[in-house]
Amino acid sequence: MVTMHGEYKVPGGKLVVADIEAADGTLTEAVVSGDFFLEPAEAILDIRAALVGMPEGASVAELAAAVQRAAGPDAHFVGFSPEAVAIAVRRALGHATGWHDHTFEVLHDEPREPHLQMALDDVLSRAVAEGRRGPTLRIWEWASSAVVIGSFQSLRNEVDPEGAQRHDITVTRRVSGGGAMFIQPGNTITYSLSVPPSLVEGLSFEQSYAFLDDWVLGALADVGIRARYVPLNDIASDAGKIAGAAQKRYASGAVLHHVTMAYDIDADAMMETLRIGREKMSDKGTKSANKRVDPLRSQTGMAREAIIDAFLAHFTSRYSTVAGSVSPDEFAEAQALVASKFATPEWIGLVP
Repeated sequence: MVTMHGEYKVPGGKLVVADIEAADGTLTEAVVSGDFFLEPAEAILDIRAALVGMPEGASVAELAAAVQRAAGPDAHFVGFSPEAVAIAVRRALGHATGWHDHTFEVLHDEPREPHLQMALDDVLSRAVAEGRRGPTLRIWEWASSAVVIGSFQSLRNEVDPEGAQRHDITVTRRVSGGGAMFIQPGNTITYSLSVPPSLVEGLSFEQSYAFLDDWVLGALADVGIRARYVPLNDIASDAGKIAGAAQKRYASGAVLHHVTMAYDIDADAMMETLRIGREKMSDKGTKSANKRVDPLRSQTGMAREAIIDAFLAHFTSRYSTVAGSVSPDEFAEAQALVASKFATPEWIGLVP
């Protein structure tokens, strides 16, 4: 009998390991281990017994429910959860994958115009879904200033067109939900992950945000920032918000997760351009001229390029990677999408 091994590291928590044997579509052995805490300790034996006999195709929800029932209402899961056990089991069975099951293409891209950035994210993610490229981490560079609104945001509610024109800002709409991002070249750090859905299999949207952002918390620690994930889609330190994330799950089989971090943002320009930004900032006493939001610069004292280098070094030391690039065919496909979709009034004004 072959023993199948699966692991799941809970973001901000502990490692859960599942060693599974199966025959005729049923789990015949299940050993759950890790550096977590469980009270009463004897509940681990009940969990093991409950997993034996479960169908190989049982979902995360079904496995987690069995674990919870077996542990009983008085059990205390510390640093993990019934869902974490279920994900480890699913990974052992090959239904879900972990970071170390993949080799990531990593590219620090050249400066691109805002609409082209939106199109490239879409093209690269679809390429991952179709198996034309591996899971990809792309660090963006911006060729011009932009406001990127979420796919469901109202254009007129979010953006002041006079402010955007005054500051020479391109307004674009991304394929993912979430809030507006104010971009100035050299003042933000933006990255995107395009990965297969197996990497977040069994995770809720909230869990997947924390899971896909976990590596960057380690990268921030490398540059001296103690950061944490703040549900649903923020990264923050004790000094305040650092970044916001957004995510799209493609029916064709890919997950796009992208994050924008503030390095040094002109808050006055942001408030003159974003209508909602004025309300968000108005109760924070931000009234002085030339006020800037600069969490990464002020908290690290490092140049933006040095921070990006540290992020890339952390990711490549942590996972299997190869150097990647945008292929000519992908670039041509993105350019066509800019013309047919992302730069059109119909898409930008999708929600007026």
